Amino acid sequence: MSGRISWKELTKDTKNAFAQQVDNLSAATFSNIDENFGEYAGLIYDGAFSEHIESAEKKGLTGEEIDEEKAKQIAKEFIGENRIKEINSNGLIENGNIQVYDFNAKIDDGGSNDLTISIAKKGGHIVNMNFDREVKTEVISQEEANEKGKEFLNSRGISDMKPTYYLKEGGIVTINYAYEQDGVTIYPDLIKLKVALDNGEILGAETTGYLNNHTERSFPTAKISMEQAKSKLNKNLEITSEGLAIIPTEWKTEILCYEFKGKIDDTDFLVYTNVETGREENILVIIDTPNGVLTQ
Repeated sequence: MSGRISWKELTKDTKNAFAQQVDNLSAATFSNIDENFGEYAGLIYDGAFSEHIESAEKKGLTGEEIDEEKAKQIAKEFIGENRIKEINSNGLIENGNIQVYDFNAKIDDGGSNDLTISIAKKGGHIVNMNFDREVKTEVISQEEANEKGKEFLNSRGISDMKPTYYLKEGGIVTINYAYEQDGVTIYPDLIKLKVALDNGEILGAETTGYLNNHTERSFPTAKISMEQAKSKLNKNLEITSEGLAIIPTEWKTEILCYEFKGKIDDTDFLVYTNVETGREENILVIIDTPNGVLTQ
């Protein structure tokens, strides 16, 4: 890995046990990767990179600190005062990733459904909202739900968000929206919305990734071309789309990559290649199920 010995040199002596293992690895392809799927704990139901959302700096958490009364008013306006029968405060929650004022509201919808909402102490941003009502029919298509979510975000002053992955359960679809800047998908700036498929109502919102990470980026200059990056991919990968994306790392840093979507046999993959080094930074398997598009 440090470059002091090459892959080719390792395979020269076929009698060497290590060389034989290298040969075995070299012969492996994506086509048999599914043999190891059972070893993983589970799918990333929130979509690609959604587990890497915390940031010490909180770049998207802008504005002055507010008190509980101001937070309550923001919550009422967000929900719609005409819908609220009663709203109660749970006080300031200080032990979370973002300090929030937490509220429970009883909604005047003919049922006994409660809505919970959390407002950031700094800036009065909506951090979480969840309205747990039953959805009995599915009228809204996935494309319409995507647009309902984008309209909702735009109405809250959050623009340039693109839907990426989704999961549908019980008449509700949870959609991940990633920020897009100059044609680059910024996966760390993530917002999740729950959309009811009976009428398109937004039943839930979670903006932690966006509040942790959102800022305008300066992109590094690519040192390898997309065609060069593509030439290094597995030869069995049939590429269906390509673009640029910023992905987070487990060390809380970000990398600008070429994002290649492709297929081998009946399995879809996402491959991320560093635009500066040509290094293959990540490979994700796309799981296309009747209930949504997920990644592993």
